[in-house]
Amino acid sequence: MRIKVSIITIFLSCIYLNAQEIKADKKGSAIITIFSDFHSGFGNVNNERGFGLERAYIGYQYKLSSNIKVKAIADFGQSEDVRDMNRIGFIKNAMIEWEYGKLSLKGGLIGTTQFKHQESFWGKRYLMKSFQDEYKFGSSADLGLSCEYKWNNFIYTDVIIANGEGYKKLQIGKGLQYGLGMTINPYKDLTLRVYASYNEYDNTEVQEKNNYKGTTNIAGFIGYKHKYFTIGSEYNFMKNTDFHYNRNKMGLSVYTTVILKENINIFGRYDYLYSNKDWDIENDLMTGLFGIEYKINRYIKISPNIRIKQKQKIKNINTYFYLNVSFNI
Repeated sequence: MRIKVSIITIFLSCIYLNAQEIKADKKGSAIITIFSDFHSGFGNVNNERGFGLERAYIGYQYKLSSNIKVKAIADFGQSEDVRDMNRIGFIKNAMIEWEYGKLSLKGGLIGTTQFKHQESFWGKRYLMKSFQDEYKFGSSADLGLSCEYKWNNFIYTDVIIANGEGYKKLQIGKGLQYGLGMTINPYKDLTLRVYASYNEYDNTEVQEKNNYKGTTNIAGFIGYKHKYFTIGSEYNFMKNTDFHYNRNKMGLSVYTTVILKENINIFGRYDYLYSNKDWDIENDLMTGLFGIEYKINRYIKISPNIRIKQKQKIKNINTYFYLNVSFNI
């Protein structure tokens, strides 16, 4: 951890020393995002406490012309995979984007379209990932190609073809993931979205012997933004989780933000995750989150919040206090 923080510090120092030069170049800009927190459990989870560096994104984007730009971002964060514990980070984005009228094409190591709208509407990624990202229904970035087309002011569609295993496990030759989404804005402040994807499993011999099948994701989202509040809800369904036939996971997420002042808001969120026939009851749970967010300036946000978690198998309700901080330029 000490090595990881030192490397991040070096990166930040290098970017800081060139800040004036970057600001002077209107075609390019630095990307620095840091999520950190202090947390403490109560009662039976009283020993779960400490400081955390949830994530650090460091990168650069540059506009080559009026309709072409490139972006590269490194992601420094603690891996949950013990095989990756010695890795200090990952390349999250290394992509080129081309825009022509209503059409937008992205290629390379790109951000996926599976839950980016929900994450944007939730707006508090530094507190908690959006539902599909949090519970591993998909990855936020992958190697592939995406296309978005805006048909008019009310409807646009997006298509993506990617490797299907995310930016931390880049692979070749294990099938592809195909995704299609549609976003509708029937009114100025109302957003409706549906998305479906299929992640193929191309080893036919293993499919027949071990009953492995491709994974399907289906998601629906509705969100309303008002001058003084926002409210959003999504339902997610994953069929054949990790390619295991008839191991399905489903879940609901509801979140809202009430704006008190220009720089202060209160928020709440409720998640409910479950599996068919309780095959994954160890991880089926309910999560609640509520707190207040204070924007110190355009770069820094701070949020004290309370979280409750209840696993279906254990039944005990675990309560935590978090103090989250976000730095973003």
